[in-house]
Amino acid sequence: MADRPSKLGARQLNRATLARQLLLERASLDVVDAVHRIGAVQAQEPASPYVALWNRVAGFEAEALDRAFAEGSIVKGTMMRVALHAVDAADYPVFHEAMQPTLRAARLADRRFRRTGLSGADADALIPAVLGYTATPRTNAEAEAWLDLRLGETPKPGVWWALRQYGPFLHAPTGGPWSFGSRPSYVGAPEPLREGAPTPVEAMPDLIRRYLDAFGPASAQDVAQFGMLYAPLVRAALASLADELVTFRGPDGTELFDVPGGLLPEEHVAVPPRLIGMWDSVMLAYRDRSRIIPPEYRRRVIQSNGDTLPALLVDGFVAGVWRPLDGGIEVTAFQPLPDDAWAGLDAEARGLRAFLAPREPLVYGRYARWWDGKPAHEVRILGG
Repeated sequence: MADRPSKLGARQLNRATLARQLLLERASLDVVDAVHRIGAVQAQEPASPYVALWNRVAGFEAEALDRAFAEGSIVKGTMMRVALHAVDAADYPVFHEAMQPTLRAARLADRRFRRTGLSGADADALIPAVLGYTATPRTNAEAEAWLDLRLGETPKPGVWWALRQYGPFLHAPTGGPWSFGSRPSYVGAPEPLREGAPTPVEAMPDLIRRYLDAFGPASAQDVAQFGMLYAPLVRAALASLADELVTFRGPDGTELFDVPGGLLPEEHVAVPPRLIGMWDSVMLAYRDRSRIIPPEYRRRVIQSNGDTLPALLVDGFVAGVWRPLDGGIEVTAFQPLPDDAWAGLDAEARGLRAFLAPREPLVYGRYARWWDGKPAHEVRILGG
């Protein structure tokens, strides 16, 4: 095998991400293997895991992900960046425990919990009983009412709001076009996913290995950004992995860490156009998002409240945004695109429309306000 370079350029880092995220070419994998390969799938919007896998898996059928959610081989819960993700159930104990310092701080220090008058220890003490109650799926209203009766005082909705996000609770499939509807239900994580779970300190190196395998090479700052993790914990875990990981230098000299043998294609590898969904992890998994998003386009794609719009990738980089309309997929290009890119995007748009049609043809429609007045070089309706 050829010697690996000590320094990596921006395009080679881009190709490494796309290869590991199955965006250089669609892979022939089942859905659990695909989700495991790409590490974690952003699931803030119910459709997004489905669109993510449609972009990555050859012949992907939405029913396969429905079954995986129903069987519990893929689970959905609050994890990285205090946001909803779908992950391989085998990864859940490590991901959830490694995230505990961040999740607890984000929720137990929030005014919505603090105004209940309870302490973090009080909330922790409730978890075993709540796990028993959520052995079957419970809605927010049901869980809040049950806790109010147990606490025997004035209503305290902030208790359940905190518990459901930092505790071992998963979203239960509720039906609808994408397994999860707008009114969530929750279920306690099954005992096999809780028994023998590592401590947060023990879990952090495993989370970093999984992150680097799916998104590396990456800096310590990138790792921290991926989960909104505390930098000292990340640095300590990377130090403990010093004999196991390989290192490179990025374009600006930043130290980058990687797993041995991680995919590292040449920078000239061709990349097909893609129409990726909202909050796709390739746009959010790095502190330095220029790996995928040109800096001049960042504010056009990532909105003021964090909403990250469906984007088109051309030559591996964000070149615009897309949304479905009645007559096709509206593609807003931020720059001139060559004819072959438009042809590739049109083919993708036809495939995406066919994929969405039986479930939600106008997916992401409630975010339409973000398209108003967006700067554009050219707008086309594709896939009609």
